[in-house]
Amino acid sequence: MATKRIAAATPEPAAQRLPAEMAHAQELAALQAADQGPRPDGWRLSPRSVRRFILGGAEPDGGGPAIARKIHGNDALVERAIVTLAGQRGLMLVGEPGTAKSLLSELLAAAISGDSKLTVQGGAGVVEEQIRYGWNYALLLRDGPGPEALVPGPLHRAMGEGRLLRIEEITRCSTEVQDCMVPVLSERLLQIPELKHEQPWLLARPGFNVIATANLRDRGVNEMSAALKRRFNFETMRPLEGVAAQAALIGQEVGRALAQQRIGTTVAPDVLALLATAFQELRSGSVEGTAVERPGTVLSTAEAIDVAFNAACQCWYFGQEQVGPAHLARHLLGTVIKDDDEDRRRFAEYLRVVARQRAGQPQWQDFVAGGREH
Repeated sequence: MATKRIAAATPEPAAQRLPAEMAHAQELAALQAADQGPRPDGWRLSPRSVRRFILGGAEPDGGGPAIARKIHGNDALVERAIVTLAGQRGLMLVGEPGTAKSLLSELLAAAISGDSKLTVQGGAGVVEEQIRYGWNYALLLRDGPGPEALVPGPLHRAMGEGRLLRIEEITRCSTEVQDCMVPVLSERLLQIPELKHEQPWLLARPGFNVIATANLRDRGVNEMSAALKRRFNFETMRPLEGVAAQAALIGQEVGRALAQQRIGTTVAPDVLALLATAFQELRSGSVEGTAVERPGTVLSTAEAIDVAFNAACQCWYFGQEQVGPAHLARHLLGTVIKDDDEDRRRFAEYLRVVARQRAGQPQWQDFVAGGREH
């Protein structure tokens, strides 16, 4: 009954997920009000306050608001990324899936521009017009090409408003789309040749820049040209090291998601540690010194969060108050085994090794039993 009372007291969520500038609006407002540091032209916060917004903490003298940490690990990288953007260089975040590249990109845009929604999601279907600008064809046919008929795309808006443009998975875009960014990053100027009787270009306002992300596993989809690479500073996001740090992050993010959806199920710290250990062992291919074959899929911290959250949802909706190791193992199957049937064999072998190595540990035996149900 207690869990139901807690759930009923939680306010009804207004949206499934809010952009960073809306989800953390109070923190951003408090930082802006207390911000006394120098800031680049067009920035809403100083670089020092942007760092605090992302990495959390209070001012060394104890003044200013306490801010929650949003990125775990990669502290030095975050600072370098802020300096890159302040220096008007494009920022390229690369790394394995699930290393918070997109999250860092969103947080930087929210803190610097106050808007993280000027985003292009890379893919084979993206064309230049979707990034730069398009046309209202009714007005185009009636009046010809002019400013009224032009429909700004994310790049046009970012340049005209002095904001950050985010390009997710840039290597999944065609080379033609990638190449259209080269002159923009070099000259900070967007050519609009259709405007014959108006100014046929757009100059970037202070504050404009580009943050792109790329998955290391997709580098071969559409390799970036050397010319485009030279316009970016590259930073490689690394996964969290250590089971304790990963378990703490999983618990924090799962707790936030459960509270948002008014789910009262809990995941105990020792169960989170077990999940983080299983992910680390599957990634490394070793269980207490015994080699196991690693799955072909990438096992990121983000996917571990999904496993714990899905297990908690199952328990809540089907009448259980606490997540156990068996629940985690059942949902881990869908993460490990995707489109490679060999991964089913690899996961079964991992369970056999765990069952043998940890025969006297009830939690791990419960985990093994749950994994063998499929």
